[in-house]
Parts: sequence; structure tokens; C-alpha cells
Amino acid sequence: MHIQIIKLTSMGDLIHALPALTDARNHYPDIRFDWVIDESFYEVATWHPSVQRVIKSAHRRWKRSWSKFFRSGEARQFYDDLNQQPVDFVLDAQSNLKSALITRLCRQERRGLDRHSIRESLAHFAYQKHFFVDKNQHAIQRQRELFAKALGYSLPETPPDYGINLPPMEQPSKLPTQPYLFFVHNASWTTKLWPNEFWQALIQQAHQRGFEIVLPSGNQEEFERAQLLADSNPTTHVLPRLSLTETAHWIRHAKGAICADTGLCHLAAALSVPSVSLYGPTDTALIGATGKFQVHMTDNRFSCRPCYRRQCHHQAPPSEEAACMRSITPDSVWQTFLTLLHESQQLDIQSINEEQV
Repeated sequence: MHIQIIKLTSMGDLIHALPALTDARNHYPDIRFDWVIDESFYEVATWHPSVQRVIKSAHRRWKRSWSKFFRSGEARQFYDDLNQQPVDFVLDAQSNLKSALITRLCRQERRGLDRHSIRESLAHFAYQKHFFVDKNQHAIQRQRELFAKALGYSLPETPPDYGINLPPMEQPSKLPTQPYLFFVHNASWTTKLWPNEFWQALIQQAHQRGFEIVLPSGNQEEFERAQLLADSNPTTHVLPRLSLTETAHWIRHAKGAICADTGLCHLAAALSVPSVSLYGPTDTALIGATGKFQVHMTDNRFSCRPCYRRQCHHQAPPSEEAACMRSITPDSVWQTFLTLLHESQQLDIQSINEEQV
């Protein structure tokens, strides 16, 4: 079986789709996927062994200059790439207007969510076969159910298996000499950010327990924030801008992670790195990091959350800092993390002993 899937962005959403690919491979061992994905995140598609071909979209770049997109020949090349190989059908796993438009460009049979399940209702007109999937469940479960219905197998009851197979790389250069923790301080919304002084307090507590700290950076603003946090402690390391695969290797080598609500927290979960993720304006029941040794920290005393707002309206005037994020204290995060780390180490020891028996 050969399926072309449309799943463009963002990083967390892309990682949420990986267990569905594993389910499909378990049912159809010879299945092959072509994955249409945004060029900024294409590496995610390469991590799954059932993905045969990656077709890069650049809709964000194209949107800035549609005329250049058509004049340069990129439009024709993209259309040809979409229809280069015959497939059994095309499945829109993104289910919004952007992905539906790309799906509509495909000449093969098109499948996707029905109008009761899809988040942008007009998108369902792009599909020839439709499937109902309840909106009020975690994104991973929605993806697994959509794939099961579209491909015709029973939805597995097993825990999600991301099936990630990172390409071999040399051990990250300048790896800290001591065990290190990976702190994901950045996020795409300001209301998802945790205060800098809280990160600095956490770094001090980690240092006192013998851990070094690694901080990722992406754009210039994130790099400057990471440098500011690193200035508080000499055992804190700021990574340069890396590829997603290089970053994944750094996360995989970490003893644990503490994360804001962003794509890298889902990557840590997918790699089974013990992690505490901090949530404010978003709903953990729908998009929370899922995997072994994962804890979500929220403050449910705020009746307004999850609000999904990019400005906090808890108090007037609205603020870019979320009150529900500031209410999560460094001490509570650190104690939660230590408990999680101890539990994960005990389970690992138990697993080793059971294997030896």
C-alpha cells in the first residue's frame, strides 16, 4: 500500500502524527508513505521508517510573494512532485484550508475528515471520502483514529508508538562532562513563556544537584534570551541554531527536560526523556506532551484557562505575560521534576532486572 499524506506544520502537530504511521505499519508491514510537509520541519518526516519520500512545501515563503512562486517555476514543480508517483489515495491529516488546497491539487483519490470533525469546515470540500473523528480528544488519538478509518483497520488500544529512528550522527560536540538537563525556555506565544527569573532560579537548583544545563536557541530573540539565562550560571550552555535532528540528539542524551509548551516538549516526550512541561493558555487534554515519564504542570485555579489567547485577560489591562504561568513556582517545578526523575530511574532499574531474569 502506498499513501500520500498532507501534514504541513507545526512541529508538535507533526510529532502527533507519528504514532498513526506506526499503527499503519503494524497493520500493513509493507506500507509506504509520501509526506507533504513544510520545508522548515521536513526532518520530522525522515525520522519514521515508513516514509519513503518527502515533498517539501514552502507555503509561508510562497505567501510572501505569490507572483515569484509562479514565475520561478516552483508552482509547476510542486504540482509535479505531488503527482509524480501513483498512490492508493491522498490523506489530508492537517485538515485546514491550506492543507485542503494542496490536497485538491492531487490527482489521486482524496480522503479526510468530514464537516462535523474538521476545524475549518470549508476544507472538507476538498475530499472525496470523509470520516468522522471526535474533536474532543487528544490530537494523537485523533490522528490514530483518522488513519485507522481511512486505511481500514481497527483502532489499536496500545499506547502511542512514535517509531522514531533518528539517523546516526556523531555524538554532539562539546557534550557537557556532567549529566545535563535540557531546558526548553522558548515558545511561539508570549503567553506560553515562563518568566526568565523563574528559569534562572531553576538553573541554580539544578546546578546545586550537580546537573549542567543546555538551552536551545532558534531565532535571534530566543538566542538572546538563552544567553541572558546562561549568564546566571557558568555550567549553562547555549546551543547554536541546529537542525531538528541535531537538536533531537541533544535531547536524547539529556537526563531529563523541563519545557515550555512548544514543539520540543513533544519531541522530548516522543524520545521518552523524563520531562515536566509547563502549560498556561492551552489544553493538556487536547495537545499535552504524551509519552513515558511525562508530567504536565498547570494552575487550574484559573477558571479562564485554557483560553488560547496570545494576551492574558485575567486582569486589566491585558498583558503578554500569562498570570497562570507566573503562578507556577520554580520550587514546585523542581520538586515535581525530581520526583519524576526518581520514578523513571526506578522503573529503568526494574526493567533491567526483569530482562536479566
